Amino acid sequence: MALPPLSALSAVPVRPDPHTVRSGLDAVPVGDLAPVAAAVPAVIDTAIGWLFTLVLVALPGVVAAVCWTPFLLAARFRALFVALPPADRLVPSYVGVALALSVPYLAGILLTVGLVDSAGPGWSEGFIDTALFGGIGVGAGVPALAVLGLPRLGVDWDPTGYGPGTWALLVAAGLWYALVAAVPLIALSIGLALPGGY
Repeated sequence: MALPPLSALSAVPVRPDPHTVRSGLDAVPVGDLAPVAAAVPAVIDTAIGWLFTLVLVALPGVVAAVCWTPFLLAARFRALFVALPPADRLVPSYVGVALALSVPYLAGILLTVGLVDSAGPGWSEGFIDTALFGGIGVGAGVPALAVLGLPRLGVDWDPTGYGPGTWALLVAAGLWYALVAAVPLIALSIGLALPGGY
Protein backbone atom coordinates (compact mmCIF):
# COMPACT_ATOMS: atom_id res chain seq x y z
CA MET A 1 0.00 0.00 0.00
CA ALA A 2 1.33 3.38 -1.00
CA LEU A 3 1.46 6.27 1.45
CA PRO A 4 -0.24 9.50 0.45
CA PRO A 5 1.97 12.47 -0.27
CA LEU A 6 2.69 14.90 2.59
CA SER A 7 0.59 17.61 0.95
CA ALA A 8 -2.49 15.42 1.40
CA LEU A 9 -1.95 15.19 5.19
CA SER A 10 -2.52 18.92 5.62
CA ALA A 11 -6.13 18.47 4.47
CA VAL A 12 -6.87 15.95 7.26
CA PRO A 13 -8.76 17.68 10.13
CA VAL A 14 -6.85 17.82 13.39
CA ARG A 15 -8.78 16.59 16.42
CA PRO A 16 -8.38 18.78 19.51
CA ASP A 17 -6.79 17.26 22.57
CA PRO A 18 -9.67 16.11 24.82
CA HIS A 19 -7.74 17.35 27.86
CA THR A 20 -7.57 20.93 26.63
CA VAL A 21 -10.25 23.61 26.92
CA ARG A 22 -10.05 26.19 24.15
CA SER A 23 -11.16 29.71 24.83
CA GLY A 24 -10.43 32.25 22.16
CA LEU A 25 -6.76 32.10 21.28
CA ASP A 26 -5.64 30.53 24.55
CA ALA A 27 -5.66 26.86 25.32
CA VAL A 28 -5.70 25.91 29.01
CA PRO A 29 -5.05 22.32 29.97
CA VAL A 30 -7.94 20.92 32.04
CA GLY A 31 -5.52 19.85 34.74
CA ASP A 32 -4.73 23.55 35.41
CA LEU A 33 -8.43 24.26 36.09
CA ALA A 34 -8.68 21.65 38.87
CA PRO A 35 -7.78 24.07 41.72
CA VAL A 36 -10.28 26.62 40.42
CA ALA A 37 -12.98 23.98 40.06
CA ALA A 38 -12.29 22.76 43.59
CA ALA A 39 -12.55 26.30 44.98
CA VAL A 40 -15.93 27.06 43.39
CA PRO A 41 -18.00 25.00 45.89
CA ALA A 42 -16.13 26.62 48.78
CA VAL A 43 -16.83 30.12 47.42
CA ILE A 44 -20.50 29.26 46.89
CA ASP A 45 -20.70 27.77 50.39
CA THR A 46 -19.16 30.91 51.88
CA ALA A 47 -21.55 33.15 49.92
CA ILE A 48 -24.55 31.11 51.10
CA GLY A 49 -23.28 31.32 54.67
CA TRP A 50 -22.99 35.10 54.49
CA LEU A 51 -26.42 35.38 52.87
CA PHE A 52 -27.94 33.18 55.59
CA THR A 53 -26.27 35.33 58.26
CA LEU A 54 -27.58 38.51 56.64
CA VAL A 55 -31.10 37.07 56.55
CA LEU A 56 -30.88 36.08 60.22
CA VAL A 57 -29.66 39.54 61.17
CA ALA A 58 -32.25 41.40 59.09
CA LEU A 59 -35.22 39.12 59.83
CA PRO A 60 -36.11 40.53 63.28
CA GLY A 61 -36.12 44.08 61.96
CA VAL A 62 -38.16 43.14 58.90
CA VAL A 63 -40.74 41.30 61.02
CA ALA A 64 -40.91 44.23 63.43
CA ALA A 65 -41.32 46.65 60.52
CA VAL A 66 -44.26 44.64 59.21
CA CYS A 67 -45.86 44.46 62.66
CA TRP A 68 -45.20 48.16 63.22
CA THR A 69 -47.05 49.31 60.08
CA PRO A 70 -50.40 50.14 61.79
CA PHE A 71 -48.68 53.16 63.33
CA LEU A 72 -48.12 54.54 59.84
CA LEU A 73 -51.82 55.42 59.79
CA ALA A 74 -50.93 58.38 62.04
CA ALA A 75 -49.78 61.39 60.02
CA ARG A 76 -47.23 62.42 62.67
CA PHE A 77 -45.62 59.00 62.64
CA ARG A 78 -45.28 59.17 58.86
CA ALA A 79 -43.95 62.72 59.16
CA LEU A 80 -41.16 61.47 61.42
CA PHE A 81 -39.88 59.01 58.81
CA VAL A 82 -40.34 61.44 55.92
CA ALA A 83 -38.14 63.95 57.77
CA LEU A 84 -35.36 61.43 58.38
CA PRO A 85 -32.70 60.75 55.74
CA PRO A 86 -33.18 60.13 52.90
CA ALA A 87 -35.46 63.16 53.09
CA ASP A 88 -38.97 62.90 51.65
CA ARG A 89 -38.72 59.10 51.36
CA LEU A 90 -41.00 57.24 53.77
CA VAL A 91 -40.22 53.58 53.03
CA PRO A 92 -36.39 53.61 53.15
CA SER A 93 -36.40 55.64 56.37
CA TYR A 94 -39.07 53.45 57.96
CA VAL A 95 -37.30 50.19 57.10
CA GLY A 96 -33.92 51.63 58.13
CA VAL A 97 -35.22 52.69 61.55
CA ALA A 98 -36.99 49.35 62.06
CA LEU A 99 -33.76 47.50 61.25
CA ALA A 100 -31.69 49.84 63.44
CA LEU A 101 -34.01 49.31 66.41
CA SER A 102 -33.42 45.56 66.19
CA VAL A 103 -29.65 45.98 66.64
CA PRO A 104 -29.75 46.10 70.50
CA TYR A 105 -31.77 42.89 70.52
CA LEU A 106 -29.35 41.18 68.15
CA ALA A 107 -26.40 42.41 70.21
CA GLY A 108 -28.01 41.03 73.36
CA ILE A 109 -28.57 37.65 71.71
CA LEU A 110 -24.99 37.50 70.42
CA LEU A 111 -23.55 38.53 73.78
CA THR A 112 -25.69 35.96 75.57
CA VAL A 113 -24.70 33.16 73.22
CA GLY A 114 -21.04 34.20 73.17
CA LEU A 115 -20.45 34.96 76.84
CA VAL A 116 -22.92 32.90 78.86
CA ASP A 117 -22.60 29.19 79.51
CA SER A 118 -25.40 27.32 77.77
CA ALA A 119 -25.73 24.89 80.67
CA GLY A 120 -28.41 25.80 83.17
CA PRO A 121 -30.60 28.87 82.98
CA GLY A 122 -27.91 31.23 81.64
CA TRP A 123 -29.25 31.66 78.15
CA SER A 124 -32.84 31.94 79.34
CA GLU A 125 -31.90 34.71 81.72
CA GLY A 126 -29.80 36.43 79.08
CA PHE A 127 -32.67 36.43 76.57
CA ILE A 128 -35.10 37.78 79.18
CA ASP A 129 -32.60 40.52 80.10
CA THR A 130 -32.22 41.34 76.41
CA ALA A 131 -36.00 41.65 76.02
CA LEU A 132 -36.27 43.79 79.17
CA PHE A 133 -33.42 46.21 78.50
CA GLY A 134 -34.15 46.37 74.78
CA GLY A 135 -37.77 47.17 75.61
CA ILE A 136 -36.76 49.95 77.98
CA GLY A 137 -34.44 51.42 75.37
CA VAL A 138 -36.95 51.27 72.56
CA GLY A 139 -40.01 52.13 74.66
CA ALA A 140 -38.50 55.14 76.43
CA GLY A 141 -35.29 56.09 74.65
CA VAL A 142 -36.60 56.29 71.11
CA PRO A 143 -39.56 58.60 71.91
CA ALA A 144 -37.23 60.89 73.88
CA LEU A 145 -34.74 60.93 71.02
CA ALA A 146 -37.48 61.66 68.47
CA VAL A 147 -39.16 64.45 70.47
CA LEU A 148 -36.20 66.02 72.26
CA GLY A 149 -33.15 65.11 70.20
CA LEU A 150 -34.20 65.41 66.56
CA PRO A 151 -35.56 68.99 66.78
CA ARG A 152 -32.28 70.08 68.41
CA LEU A 153 -30.44 68.52 65.49
CA GLY A 154 -32.53 70.54 63.05
CA VAL A 155 -35.02 67.81 62.11
CA ASP A 156 -38.38 69.46 62.79
CA TRP A 157 -40.81 66.68 61.95
CA ASP A 158 -43.98 67.07 64.07
CA PRO A 159 -46.61 69.25 62.43
CA THR A 160 -48.60 69.35 65.71
CA GLY A 161 -45.85 70.80 67.92
CA TYR A 162 -44.54 67.83 69.95
CA GLY A 163 -47.46 67.80 72.38
CA PRO A 164 -48.74 65.01 74.62
CA GLY A 165 -50.38 63.28 71.65
CA THR A 166 -47.00 62.94 69.93
CA TRP A 167 -45.43 61.56 73.09
CA ALA A 168 -48.29 59.08 73.53
CA LEU A 169 -48.03 57.93 69.92
CA LEU A 170 -44.27 57.45 70.09
CA VAL A 171 -44.35 55.67 73.45
CA ALA A 172 -47.11 53.37 72.17
CA ALA A 173 -45.11 52.68 68.99
CA GLY A 174 -41.94 52.05 71.00
CA LEU A 175 -43.71 49.70 73.41
CA TRP A 176 -45.35 47.86 70.52
CA TYR A 177 -41.98 47.39 68.83
CA ALA A 178 -40.52 46.20 72.15
CA LEU A 179 -43.40 43.74 72.60
CA VAL A 180 -42.98 42.36 69.08
CA ALA A 181 -39.24 41.93 69.68
CA ALA A 182 -39.74 40.43 73.16
CA VAL A 183 -42.25 37.72 72.27
CA PRO A 184 -39.79 35.41 70.45
CA LEU A 185 -37.09 36.05 73.07
CA ILE A 186 -39.43 35.20 75.95
CA ALA A 187 -40.74 32.12 74.12
CA LEU A 188 -37.18 30.99 73.45
CA SER A 189 -36.13 31.56 77.05
CA ILE A 190 -39.13 29.58 78.33
CA GLY A 191 -38.33 26.77 75.92
CA LEU A 192 -34.71 26.71 77.06
CA ALA A 193 -35.72 26.73 80.72
CA LEU A 194 -37.91 23.64 80.36
CA PRO A 195 -36.36 20.28 81.19
CA GLY A 196 -34.50 19.07 78.11
CA GLY A 197 -34.96 22.48 76.46
CA TYR A 198 -31.43 22.58 75.15
